Amino acid sequence: MPDFNPSIILYTADALNDRGKAVLSQFPQAETLEVKQHNRLPELGMNHFKVKSDVLVLGKLKTQDIKWSGRSSDYIAPSLANGCFGACTYCYVDRHKNVNPITLFTNIDENLSSIDTHVNTLAWPKPINQTDATFWTYDIGCNSDISVDYDLTPGIQQVFEFYRDHPKAKATFATKFVNPMMLDFDPKRKIRIRFSLMPAHVSKLVDVRTDSIEKRIAAINDFYDAGYEVHVNFSPVIVYSGPDGDKKAWRNDYRELFRQLDASLRPEVRQQLKCEGIFLTHNQRQHQANLAINPKAEELLWVPELQESKVSQFGGWNIRYEHQLKRKMIAVFEDMVRDEIPWCEIRYIF
Repeated sequence: MPDFNPSIILYTADALNDRGKAVLSQFPQAETLEVKQHNRLPELGMNHFKVKSDVLVLGKLKTQDIKWSGRSSDYIAPSLANGCFGACTYCYVDRHKNVNPITLFTNIDENLSSIDTHVNTLAWPKPINQTDATFWTYDIGCNSDISVDYDLTPGIQQVFEFYRDHPKAKATFATKFVNPMMLDFDPKRKIRIRFSLMPAHVSKLVDVRTDSIEKRIAAINDFYDAGYEVHVNFSPVIVYSGPDGDKKAWRNDYRELFRQLDASLRPEVRQQLKCEGIFLTHNQRQHQANLAINPKAEELLWVPELQESKVSQFGGWNIRYEHQLKRKMIAVFEDMVRDEIPWCEIRYIF
């Protein structure tokens, strides 16, 4: 876990409710500065990484939109935060801003009220689907890493309590960090944590400033013991050749990863663990930024001979693996899961 200790906190006036003031009080040494908009920051004179280390933003989330997902969850909840301490080279959140420090939204009560209203409009009992057999699931961490946010505001524990105690709703989020403080909370299997995994040597290059793959795998048993439902998130799956040109290098590395997982988990943890797989989608703007800050990673991410262009629904110029090739890659990945960790159900893969 990072030792996040911001030297400057930017805030909007409407973010300084009791919860916002409580966050400020945690960092009395930090310089504070009011801004008009949490997503329109002044020039800070810091590079990409220093902004993530030294700056915290407090804001109020204006829109409480709840979006259908159908993949990692039934719905995507309104954001509790935006941005992350990590600096993953493929991050879709980073590519939308010139600088992207952690922004905490302090109007959490509105967030939870919108979820409660929404879930009570849905059919009950819930129709069984791959997201969950019993509860309507909401992803609470699409734009941030909840494991980091948990230490910054007691509001995240309030969110955990809401979902733990709600008769119809359940929370889920993916993470690249291991926060031992979260082990003191008993979510009674109503919080699903999805540890993101990829081959360790690739993670060291592209999962910048996050906890190691070894540490994430080692934490799975502990989080299950604490009362979490624990899944894994193979995302993004990056296809690459070895230094010697071996085109099967990525396959061999994933087999080794699956074997590490198989050796580390106790039988009762395996029984409840499922996975999801998401093959890499990259972005032209992020590619250009990475050429300046992490060019080595781009050798894995930007491989035009394997990829095709696609304009995203938001107008961004993305690249993804060529669709016929990707279909074959998915089949290979599914076969490897069946061979190495047959106890692990693939919830979805694309």
